Amino acid sequence: MLELINIHKTFQDFAVKAISLKVKQGDYYIILGKSGAGKTIVLETIAGLITPDKGSIMLNGNDITKDRIQHRKIGIVFQDYAVFPHKTVYQNIAYPLKKKYNKAEIEKKVLTLADKTGIKPILHRYPDTLSGGEVQRTVLSRTLAMEPEVLLLDEPLTSLDVQYKRELQSLLRNLNEEGLTMIHVTHDYQEALALANRIAVINKGEIIQKGTVQEVFHAPRNKFIADFVGIRNFFVAEILSQRNAKNKIAKIANDLYFYISNDVEEGEKKVITIEANNIIISEKELESTALNNFEGWIADISPVINGLEVIVDIGVKMVVMITESSFKRLSLRKGTKVWISFKASAISVQNY
Repeated sequence: MLELINIHKTFQDFAVKAISLKVKQGDYYIILGKSGAGKTIVLETIAGLITPDKGSIMLNGNDITKDRIQHRKIGIVFQDYAVFPHKTVYQNIAYPLKKKYNKAEIEKKVLTLADKTGIKPILHRYPDTLSGGEVQRTVLSRTLAMEPEVLLLDEPLTSLDVQYKRELQSLLRNLNEEGLTMIHVTHDYQEALALANRIAVINKGEIIQKGTVQEVFHAPRNKFIADFVGIRNFFVAEILSQRNAKNKIAKIANDLYFYISNDVEEGEKKVITIEANNIIISEKELESTALNNFEGWIADISPVINGLEVIVDIGVKMVVMITESSFKRLSLRKGTKVWISFKASAISVQNY
């Protein structure tokens, strides 16, 4: 297990503060955050490239905080694809093995790694003839040659096109399933969904939420995380009173209330989220079993990959996801009055 305990590091104009993580054997742990949040600083501190001002780094019960990078049993793959341009792919992978193994052993290890990472046919080629994905696999193979106990990945998929990104995701997933512990930093929450079993969200040098994918993505603790992971309808609400045996009332804003179906206590503050595709938009109020029905006006319309996001102002701004065909059928436009509706059961409620 790798553990970071209360890590602090101050630079001239930035600091990481109170970073604590537990990464278990076999975890695929993603540190998620926007550019400049401190992700790479954390990664380089684990690797030994940066010495913390305060705190400890433990690997399998041993304090490695002051150990040199070559003594840590930790491998790191940088974002900038650091390869030797004058060496072939074979020579790049073989380079860290020269001091420890003879020629025959090196060849066996290189061929095994190249087969695992899918680059056996290009071992004779030089880096300037390779695609970005092939260079990344070369760097990954060279790092794996050092047999690290923990593999660190700094934005490994950022500069790859869609095809190479999917292929490398599959390779990374396979390596993790074989038992390799991995810590991967990224700004892309979709990478986290595809790969991670645990996530830490970092902002302005501090970890603001950590846990399983389910805990972080389906129960965000604040609006920053909700926005970052694509949850657009996020509110802090006060539970007021019981409407009937199944539903209670949540005060969202002045004179605005939602019916919810969760088992919560009156007087509590809760975080409420509603997925945009669980909200129905219509020209008139619908006759349905949905308890939450509101009239509003369209504040904005934005195209997205799966259709359009329509922002409806009902006293607070609600994001509704609709298809292109529904958009055309309803003849929606900015400023139009509409109704939205959603079921009490469509509302997720978490602790504030």
